[in-house]
Amino acid sequence: MIKLLIADNHPIVRKGLEILFSASSNVKIVGNVDNGEALLEFVKNNPVDIILTEADLPKLNGLTVLRYLKNDYPDVKTIIFSGQPEEVYAINAIKAGAAGYLSKSVNIITINEAVLKVHEGGIYLSNELTKQLALGSRSNKSGAFYKKLSTREAEVLKLLTIGRKNKEISKELDINEKTVSTYKARLMKKLKVTNLVDLVTQAKLAVEAES
Repeated sequence: MIKLLIADNHPIVRKGLEILFSASSNVKIVGNVDNGEALLEFVKNNPVDIILTEADLPKLNGLTVLRYLKNDYPDVKTIIFSGQPEEVYAINAIKAGAAGYLSKSVNIITINEAVLKVHEGGIYLSNELTKQLALGSRSNKSGAFYKKLSTREAEVLKLLTIGRKNKEISKELDINEKTVSTYKARLMKKLKVTNLVDLVTQAKLAVEAES
């Protein structure tokens, strides 16, 4: 029986997934949490095979959680289950240690297939993204931009776009504020902007272009 932990800050999503897997003969939900810190605490104290988690978790975001899991619990596999565009964030999630990336727009069968594939040692990405990677192409410039970001740059950009301040980012990512400023400067250069407002605006436009 696959031990599955659900992590999402929306109660209706957690309840829906519980109902989905309640009749499963090979997957058992062993718990659900609503933030990144609670996720790590649960894994520390309970056996878990796979985590199905939102990327935008409170307290610790999904990519940061992946780094902790990769270092401290390498046998636990993680699938990012997010409303964020796969083309923008999936590659960085895999680079950070995720074993799969699921859009919240997928159907019930696909969720179950992803859990089983990851449990068997595979990596789950949508057929469309897999084909794009195989061809080595992107459909637009914003996709190419996100592909060039490092995992840490993607983390900083994500936190900036949801309104986090430098001090909050440094605490969440366990880096100093000067380093946060350095990443912001790099991102501004890559997006060819000169201030934070334009940086966030351009980042959001890029995400919308991928949607």
